[in-house]
Amino acid sequence: MRILRIFPVLFCLFFMHTISYAQEKNNAIQEPLAIKKLVEAKRNTTSSSLNTDKYNIQIFYGKNDQAKAALTRFKKLYPEMEATVIYSNPSYKVLAGNFKTRLEAERHLQSIKKDFENSLLLRPGK
Repeated sequence: MRILRIFPVLFCLFFMHTISYAQEKNNAIQEPLAIKKLVEAKRNTTSSSLNTDKYNIQIFYGKNDQAKAALTRFKKLYPEMEATVIYSNPSYKVLAGNFKTRLEAERHLQSIKKDFENSLLLRPGK
């Protein structure tokens, strides 16, 4: 009778011992080289497209498809100035230029406001 009580306990101990050894293996995740290259390219474009220590002009704020249309229109009107679309929760922004001084940014803002009346100047770090 006593053996019948010990048997389930021993069985449970044996089963728990097996499970505890099953958790020791460390698995290394192998990323394909193409994914590593894509992640690195994304990091480079994100860091270079928005410079936070310079003035930018916000051309548009809204939905993604409208932002892309505004970017295309801006690039046709001002091909010499760089511009990009940035996601800002919950909408998208179209930012143009990386101006060192506020005076330079305000000069460009006056000419841009003729075509994009809702444009505004963004200070560095904003």
